[in-house]
Amino acid sequence: MTIGEPQEGGGLRYEDAGVRYEDIDQLKVAAQEAMQKLAVENTNADNTQIILETIGESAVVVQLPDGQLIAKVTEGLGTKNIVADDNRQPNTTHYNKLAQDTVAMIVNDLITVGAMPQIITAYFGLGDSEWAKDEQRARELVAGWEQACREIGVLWVGGETPVLKGVIDPQRIDLAGDAMGIVRKPEHLVTYDGLSEGDSIVLIGSSGIHANGLSFVRKLAETNPDLYERKLSSGQTFGEAILTPTPLYVNLVRSLQDADVDLHYMANITGHGWRKLMRAPRDFSYVIDKIPEPQPEFALMQQLAGTPTEEMYSTFNMGAGFAIYVSPDQVDAVIAQAEKNGLSALVAGHVEAGERKVVIRPLNLVYAGETLQIR
Repeated sequence: MTIGEPQEGGGLRYEDAGVRYEDIDQLKVAAQEAMQKLAVENTNADNTQIILETIGESAVVVQLPDGQLIAKVTEGLGTKNIVADDNRQPNTTHYNKLAQDTVAMIVNDLITVGAMPQIITAYFGLGDSEWAKDEQRARELVAGWEQACREIGVLWVGGETPVLKGVIDPQRIDLAGDAMGIVRKPEHLVTYDGLSEGDSIVLIGSSGIHANGLSFVRKLAETNPDLYERKLSSGQTFGEAILTPTPLYVNLVRSLQDADVDLHYMANITGHGWRKLMRAPRDFSYVIDKIPEPQPEFALMQQLAGTPTEEMYSTFNMGAGFAIYVSPDQVDAVIAQAEKNGLSALVAGHVEAGERKVVIRPLNLVYAGETLQIR
């Protein structure tokens, strides 16, 4: 597999674009520690309890007094809207795609614990009220959000549209939201306790960069003014490819549950790239023997930026958008349901007992456990 040979003198890394995960993760871990302390010490008057194993996962699950398990998550788009603004065309602002990206960022996190999204809210933070006067852009944003909700059967129940002068750039919008989901059956709850030695790792294909790493793309565009117009081997321009919306993996997980597939663990491969494969705080090694072919936009990014392969796989999804961990006898069922939902699936590797790390054998890459400190 050719990822793209770096140019000499390059070496752009994500932190050069202003994003340093190590700094952000410290804040996240501090918040999780406070959540854990509160969950243990502060008894809820109505006896609503956090499932402690889900603190630090992509979504947190709580148990209501009647025993129902619900999950909650808040997520945001990031800076992909700036790339969309830079690639606006007369026939589209691309905000329908950004809406799906934002919804996907939210619900693809929610399903990792086995919860099916029921309701979603939208946060459209404006730097200036003038933003909303662009009718085409506003219309596409609302239509895209509605369509994404329709596709996965979730109710859109409201949101917030604040104008934050001095906080948000007057020309921009901050897209985010949250969702609540239910764990339909107790056996559908997914935590790291479900992982076992010998489990297979099935990687579900991505559609491209999704909504993580766009600050890197914008930094690269600063030194490559023609970046968005460059033609890829797929026939698309780089700008077209980079704005491909994120798949909604909800219907896949729902169909797996309906088919009684025993899901041991799941991970949304977003920030931190393939290091997310070892998100579970367990003493396991995640050994990858096969990797999907990354979309051609990744090859161009690496070529122009001179970014090492190690950095590419520790930052971007590189063709793998979602990971599902199941026993080997369940693999065929996962692949069949992925195909029914129009998604590609690759039996990429397995789980071994031992030191917590990700081993990508085809690329001779190893990510030690301490490189992912998100809980």
